[in-house]
Amino acid sequence: MSVTFRPAVREHVGLIVGLAGGTGSGKTWSAMTLAKGVSGEKPFAVIDTESRRALHYASDFRFDHAELRAPFRPDAYADAITAADAAGYPIIVVDSMSLEWSGDGGILDWQEEEFERLGGREATKLLSWSKPKQAHKKMVTKLLQVRAHLILCFRAEPHVEMVKEDGKTKIVPKTGLTGLHGWFPITEKSLPFELTASFLLMADRPGVPLPIKLQNQHKALFPLDKPIDETSGTRLAAWARGSGESDPPADPSLSRESAGAEDDVLATLREKSLLGVKELRFYWESLGESVQSKYRRNGEFEKCRDAARKADGSRHSEPADH
Repeated sequence: MSVTFRPAVREHVGLIVGLAGGTGSGKTWSAMTLAKGVSGEKPFAVIDTESRRALHYASDFRFDHAELRAPFRPDAYADAITAADAAGYPIIVVDSMSLEWSGDGGILDWQEEEFERLGGREATKLLSWSKPKQAHKKMVTKLLQVRAHLILCFRAEPHVEMVKEDGKTKIVPKTGLTGLHGWFPITEKSLPFELTASFLLMADRPGVPLPIKLQNQHKALFPLDKPIDETSGTRLAAWARGSGESDPPADPSLSRESAGAEDDVLATLREKSLLGVKELRFYWESLGESVQSKYRRNGEFEKCRDAARKADGSRHSEPADH
């Protein structure tokens, strides 16, 4: 087999953005606002699993609507998304992706059906996951192959865990790379790692993105101190086109140093430092350079790094800013 290499050029890159949040966090509005910025004058596609609730926004946005009903099997999602892609929509909103996991007929229900079909014995429990998991993997493969951009909305819920501190057991918000502040998207555990970028939205500040996953090349595209707007979508589309276009410049007004966000950053830095070096580094790398400089200058980052190393139980852990 002959393999050919050519200079790498960013062009026509398909992006998958995840928006997770609880009730009242602004997921649907934010997804449609972002989609409008990406699509410009063209209509975008909405795959609606929420009993036609997307139609509440028909007067505010130009989109074509398709309803997805139970059973919420992975192949049903894959078929709907590939159909929208084949129709030429520039961006596809799926609201909500969580039902593929926890909805009527979704993966959890399917696994229970398989478990009962196989006899309901503990020895068959692992086998009962085989068909649902394989179907999910096939769906993810199809998502990664579509040319359209995707916005996946996830329901999110808080999780807690028990930890020991000073010999005492405490209940604290659960930590993990796919969640933030103890809130996690309701979905199969590996799906969030396939997302280009993902954000947590909270009901007390609807639409304001808290980065779960935000790589350096995308930081200038999203404001972190105000609700997601069309400008983010416009910048996202320009970045994805890539070839012949410059990256959008960083806007100082979008810095997390802004009033109202500064306390959140410091609080999150301190929170992540208690979870160890890996968690601290993951959050630290989501911040802009100006924000990082601020917390280096005032000594807060060094304090958090020391606390993270202590949490890992060793002063020889890998530095958080490595």
